[in-house]
Amino acid sequence: MSLPHDYAHTHVCGESEFVDDRPIMKNELFVDVFFSTRAHALIKRVDFTEVLKQPGVVAVFTGHDFAHNLWGTIFKDQPILATDKVQYAGEGIALIVATSLEAAQRAKHKTIIEYTDLAAVMSIGEARKLESFIIPARTIERGNVDEEMKKAPHTLEGDIVIQGHDHFYLESQVSIAYPLEDGQIEIHSSSQHPTETQHVVAHALGLPDNDVVCQVKRMGGGFGGKESQAAPFAAMAALCAVKLKRPVRICLTKDDDMIMTGKRNPFENEYKVGFDDQGRILAMDVKLFSDAGAYADLSTSIMERAMLHSDNSYFIPHMRVVGQVCKTNHHSHTAFRGFGGPKGVATAEKIIEAIAHYLKKDPIDVRKINLYSDVDGRNTTHYGQLVENNVLDRLVNELEKRSDYRNRRKEITKFNKENKDFVRGMSLTTVKFGISFTTRFLNQGNALVIIHNDGTLQIATGATEMGQGVNARIAEMVTTEFGLPRNSARVMPTRTDKNANTSPTAASSGTDINGAAALLAARKIKKRLSELALKLLDIPKDKWASKTAGLGTQPEVMLDTPNLDENDPNAGAEWESGVAKYFEMEFKDGWVFHPKHLDKKIEFKYLILEAYLNRVSLSDYAFYKIPGIEFNKMTGQGDAFLYFTQGAACSEVSLNRDTGEVKVLRTDILMDLGRPVNHDLDVGQVTGAFIQGLGWVTTENLFYNDQGLLLSHAPSTYKIPNVQDTPRVFNVELLENDENYANVRGTKAVGEPPLLLALSAWTAVTNALSHLPHYQVDYPKIRIPATSENVLREIMPERFKEWER
Repeated sequence: MSLPHDYAHTHVCGESEFVDDRPIMKNELFVDVFFSTRAHALIKRVDFTEVLKQPGVVAVFTGHDFAHNLWGTIFKDQPILATDKVQYAGEGIALIVATSLEAAQRAKHKTIIEYTDLAAVMSIGEARKLESFIIPARTIERGNVDEEMKKAPHTLEGDIVIQGHDHFYLESQVSIAYPLEDGQIEIHSSSQHPTETQHVVAHALGLPDNDVVCQVKRMGGGFGGKESQAAPFAAMAALCAVKLKRPVRICLTKDDDMIMTGKRNPFENEYKVGFDDQGRILAMDVKLFSDAGAYADLSTSIMERAMLHSDNSYFIPHMRVVGQVCKTNHHSHTAFRGFGGPKGVATAEKIIEAIAHYLKKDPIDVRKINLYSDVDGRNTTHYGQLVENNVLDRLVNELEKRSDYRNRRKEITKFNKENKDFVRGMSLTTVKFGISFTTRFLNQGNALVIIHNDGTLQIATGATEMGQGVNARIAEMVTTEFGLPRNSARVMPTRTDKNANTSPTAASSGTDINGAAALLAARKIKKRLSELALKLLDIPKDKWASKTAGLGTQPEVMLDTPNLDENDPNAGAEWESGVAKYFEMEFKDGWVFHPKHLDKKIEFKYLILEAYLNRVSLSDYAFYKIPGIEFNKMTGQGDAFLYFTQGAACSEVSLNRDTGEVKVLRTDILMDLGRPVNHDLDVGQVTGAFIQGLGWVTTENLFYNDQGLLLSHAPSTYKIPNVQDTPRVFNVELLENDENYANVRGTKAVGEPPLLLALSAWTAVTNALSHLPHYQVDYPKIRIPATSENVLREIMPERFKEWER
């Protein structure tokens, strides 16, 4: 039975504490950010005279007040607050500190500022013309692409435009800074990366890292938007707190949050593909161009993952992918669920659909012939990694049957011939998503496990809880190891003074890394407890420490526990249960026993007492690093990932020919998650990720004015999916797969991969459009998102040409 999310009950009752729920202290202050409305301009003059006269205003701070004003996750190229020049609309310029948030918000509008506008780069196309790039282009290549392209029986060229996507987390960027004694400061932040937040705050204030503690109890959503971009807001609050020696809170409104923070990177990709009469790809040449915005943030790593996923699930013997990160004057784009993967996969899936349309074949048959396979060596990626535990063929074949694909395809063809008001389409797409950070040093984590004298546990890791259930999974793994109910363990708020130098909770690796570290720590304790329990079997109970320690009449039980393999969380574990066993001792249902001495069972909590009285350590720390990550960024070759999460989705859509409205009629998902720690939480993640991805590919459209200021900055103008946008029939199932030996307990990560399956809805839209008479030869060029307007433009291209004259 799958247990619910560990804090589902407090969420439902409204008792869960988020950062802005923390009680307001009597001397607490509030800060609001005054930001630019220009895309690119010199700050000619800024005057806060009237601001400081406003009721409740205490102070105004600028970038000049920081000890160090530059920050950045990869390159330190971005000011926390702009001083002399702004490079995007929404860039922070000053902090208005007041006794209430309302006072700060009112006062900031009294700021007088004068700009001298500079030429701005507002698109990828402009950046390419001006060669406005963050770093030089990168290439990953296998085989002889140019030669094989010439020899291919058929070639196609095309492009795909992928717009941005807002995270729309329910809890905006928020931090509270508490100044402590002796120059220390404590930060409570809604951050996916407490360590980076700690380091950015310390650097900005000119403090050593040991004077700053960052705590993250939970987030009201993150989706990547709080991986890097939470840190500068924490630094803003910290600056005000240190300068004024009072607690300071910053909590952005939804409007300001959307205007100021970066999105999923827009991409514009070009491709040329050579293939044979059956649709088998012989050569592929892909060029990826991303919009990083004004500063680097994580865009170079995002591009790398896009390049590594441009093959998706398909073996391409001769392949070249070039990635170019463009610098524009938009807000700095950042991590988003899937990172760069969705852009690479979208390109691969469009290519498959275009080939099928050209050859007049069903796209599922083109997919099948191109899937990675263990036959004939078609199982190595373009960057040289072997695709192990490959279940792609099984996923596609099983989903084809479960979704009744062939019969429904016939029904769709018949419907489209007879119906003049709607047109339908269907597509079955796949995903092969690499799990691990592509930056090697991030693939590490640590954990602390404590057992108290009453037999209850506390677990501290570097993972951050943003609603995805990472804490529930880690608690379930650790308590299963000890044979205890999950409610016997508490996963504590993430703090940098307990778990230091941690990686962000990102790349779908939160459970993989932190769960493995927690298990290793638990097993160190378990091994000691097992040896103690074994020795207690030979000691009469009246001689145990609980009866004699106070009198000191018996010697302590001495242990000689050998060391564990600290690099392998699967070491010593039975593969069926995933649980390790030492000295043949069993931990089950709150009892500890030897199978040959069932008459001498020891209740777990009493074993803990005996351990304490015998001075056996009941807490331990462990470190884990993902093994085998040997990707060479310079050559673009090597093992970039520990394993691949795989899945398939089949979506059917209906398009209204008069309005362009898209309705998803049915979606069937089959996901390979290995052996789930918690089946129901994983199904929830698959469902949520798909719906979020559905918003990205169909409804969520970002509109900017000519200065790059975001106009669609609220739910009234930015349409996230609601219940009416979910598939009318929605089936989600997990594939049975016990053969993933790479990861702890045979699990596979679930956070990001299912989002990419929403591309099945977008390719279903293009499939529906291809049934229209004017697309019998050329394949539709609809961009992502396929909004009602974009769909209508494709349905009536001539009508829109008339209107645009």
